[in-house]
Amino acid sequence: MHLVERDQELTTLTDMIQRTARGEGQVALITGGIGCGKTALLAAVGDRAREHGFEVRCATASLAERQTPGAVLGQLTRAGGPVPADLTDPPGTAAHQDRTGHATSGTLARLGPESLDSEVSRTLQRLCATVERRARRTPLLLCLDDVQFMDELSLHWLLLLIRGLSDAPLALVLAERGLSRPADPRLRAELRRRPEHRPLALPRLTVEGVAAVLAPYVGTDLAPALAAECHAVSGGNPLLARALAEDSRHGATDTHRTAPRLVVGDAFADAVTGSLHRGWPALLRIARALAVLREDTPADPTVARVADVEDTVRARGLRALEDAGLLADGRLRHPATAAAALAGCTGQERAVLHRRAAERLYEEGAPAVRVAHHLVAAGAGPAPWAVPQLREAAERHLAASRPASARPCLEAALRHCRDDGERLRLKALLAGATWVLDPTMGARHLVELADALRDGRLPDQYALMLAKYLLWHGRYVEAADAVERIGRRDAAVTDPLAAAEARATRELLSVTYPGLVPGGRPAPGQVAAAGDPRTRGAAALSDVLRHGPGRQVVGTAEAAMRAMRLGRTTHEWLTCAVSALLFADRTASAASWCDHWLAEARARRVPLWIAEFSSLRAGIALRQGRPHEARELAEDALARIPVESWGVCIGGPLANLIQANTDLGDHEAAAEYVEVPLPAGLFDSRFGLYYLHARGHHYLATEQPRAALDDFVNCGVLMRRWRMDQPSLVPWRSGAAHAHLALGGTTRARALAVEQLRLSGDALTRTRGISLRVLAAVGRPSQRGALLKSAVPILERSGDRVQYAGALAELGLTHLRAGRADTATELVRRAVELAEECRAPALAARLAELLPAHDTPSPAEATERHRSLDLLSPAEQRVASLTAQGFSNREISARLGVTVSTVEQHLTKVFRKLGVRARGDLRQAGALAG
Repeated sequence: MHLVERDQELTTLTDMIQRTARGEGQVALITGGIGCGKTALLAAVGDRAREHGFEVRCATASLAERQTPGAVLGQLTRAGGPVPADLTDPPGTAAHQDRTGHATSGTLARLGPESLDSEVSRTLQRLCATVERRARRTPLLLCLDDVQFMDELSLHWLLLLIRGLSDAPLALVLAERGLSRPADPRLRAELRRRPEHRPLALPRLTVEGVAAVLAPYVGTDLAPALAAECHAVSGGNPLLARALAEDSRHGATDTHRTAPRLVVGDAFADAVTGSLHRGWPALLRIARALAVLREDTPADPTVARVADVEDTVRARGLRALEDAGLLADGRLRHPATAAAALAGCTGQERAVLHRRAAERLYEEGAPAVRVAHHLVAAGAGPAPWAVPQLREAAERHLAASRPASARPCLEAALRHCRDDGERLRLKALLAGATWVLDPTMGARHLVELADALRDGRLPDQYALMLAKYLLWHGRYVEAADAVERIGRRDAAVTDPLAAAEARATRELLSVTYPGLVPGGRPAPGQVAAAGDPRTRGAAALSDVLRHGPGRQVVGTAEAAMRAMRLGRTTHEWLTCAVSALLFADRTASAASWCDHWLAEARARRVPLWIAEFSSLRAGIALRQGRPHEARELAEDALARIPVESWGVCIGGPLANLIQANTDLGDHEAAAEYVEVPLPAGLFDSRFGLYYLHARGHHYLATEQPRAALDDFVNCGVLMRRWRMDQPSLVPWRSGAAHAHLALGGTTRARALAVEQLRLSGDALTRTRGISLRVLAAVGRPSQRGALLKSAVPILERSGDRVQYAGALAELGLTHLRAGRADTATELVRRAVELAEECRAPALAARLAELLPAHDTPSPAEATERHRSLDLLSPAEQRVASLTAQGFSNREISARLGVTVSTVEQHLTKVFRKLGVRARGDLRQAGALAG
């Protein structure tokens, strides 16, 4: 093995060999941390000695044989060693005892520094003399490793041999590993007296040395880049550095990464485990205590208490771990080091360690969060202080928006709590903690808590939480009492904070479940006077839902958000404030705020917050004409929280997915979401409006106008009943007008369009642009152009590219009918470009069909497109051929036995591959016909 940064030590030992060859007895003691290369250095000096004509004999002491007299001597004398065979079982050894059948007076139990009986003493002296005679015939090197584990009898022999070193060509090289217990002090004392003694302390490797270790494994190019990180993990320990090099041999470079990566894997874990198990048992116990206390920065007495060792042993053990490079600033350097230390620990052994840690930290007055961590890991315990500590820790976790950390604390507290009242309060806290992780987990305690609230066993302060959770899951009967108690609490409490909490919760519930929780009806623009920012956020939404967009409402919503931070007591009100901006047609502002809160939610890693803000952002993206982005966001929302856990709020993400897929022309995907079972009570919530509106548009797009009309009309009935009939919330009349038009009800369609335009107001908002566009579709042809000319700039300014593209295409069609083909072509082409920018190929293909027939490619373009026909799949060629012959999508669907959506998708690919924009272009390619 190539030695790194050991040249000086090897030079010293080589000089020692040369002096020994000249007849000068020499002895050296190599010290260093575990894994620092002592054994490798012994092997290297042995090779040098053989090169100088030495006979080399080696032995290694071990902890397992420390109680076996003569264990090291036996290794040296085995296989024709340097002493005669008749001396290989000296009196006092285990072998001699077994052979004679009785223990001699020189057994290990009676050996001491000066207590050798005469027979054993004479035998050991004869051994020393024999070794010396052997060395005079052939220079002799004895290498003894791990002398700290040497048995007592072998140690006495070694001390005699060192004392007799003179002019014989005999060299002793000893290696001692730094452990929690050092080598016998008699050996060190004897060595210090000898002038020929050479002490060698092996330091850990430098960063440059680590790079040299890495180079043979990962190459000379990568080694310098990984060296600093490898040094930080290994502490410069050669054994650990080499293990990391082995782990990184194949994983340092990754095709998906631009930077080299150090791999901390199995080889490293095995090296750490082996190092710790080679030492004294106390060393392993200390390492395990440090692993358990890794997040606590414990005081030294705490480490000793958890490891169950004396303080002096703890001090030596920490020093040994530091020498081995396993510690940095009193902590284990890497999580993998801690994991390796605990490898092999049974569950019961770990529980004992954590229980000791909890007890010690509690006695020290450590924060409850630190104590609770160990109580949870230990399975809590019967101590009377355990449950209060767990509850306090859970409350602190919840206050810091760490529900995932609060949950195990509360579950552990429940397992050990025996007080019924306290158990109810713990269950209420647990329901709140698990709610934001997955509402289904928090639902299992709701009925019991509602009963306890009704019976007076649970304080009214929990009515706020229970009302929100019960309504979410559509448990309206159980929720009724909680909602009533909120009202009584609002009127009765004198605590201003509690009163503000009650008002904010009631306002939130009234805008979320308007069919069940009646809300106040502030006059337009009067919400700014509310004090609590949560109340202002919910009241702003209430105002815009009941009175329509207003500048003061927008300011109030933004001011409320500036006064709040994302947390468990604010996130629902923040969604209200963002929704207020959205329904006030301030789409850009709503998007900016929602992006901010979504980033915060992702940073906190709270699933429900991420899901809710993702769904809200998807709805905003739809109003920006970004259906592809909306679909991705809504899918992410359902990935964070499964469908069954959304309760009645599932209407939000489902509506976004149905509408996004409808806008993208993926009607099959939209239909799948339409088939998702709906929870009871959905249509008593605001989310039911979104769902009806989106499903209605899906039915319209799939030529089911009567079903669409039912959904739009039902949406309108609910909005009027709840006094929320604002087209900026849901423009149901435009959908209903299109449905009536498809059914031949032009008069009713026109009346609905006119009414929606009136309700949208005079402000140049997205809602007004949509209203103008629908009025143009159902109105008199003579007015169509003027209405669309008014709608186009409004929709462009609103940022809704899908609506803007549709209005451009429809305006282009009016120009075409008026004989202005060039203007029509320009407008429709722009509409197609917008659809493509929206990543809505089906919409782009549908709009391209409106291009004038004379807008055909040049002969050169036609030739190039003809050459591209081989790019089409067989299915695409069949669809293209039938399209070129003049068949409609529905007719092609019937002929080929596929869905209309499939035909549209094939056509989208055909248009893209051939570079055409309209069906008429396909008719120019004669090769497609027939």
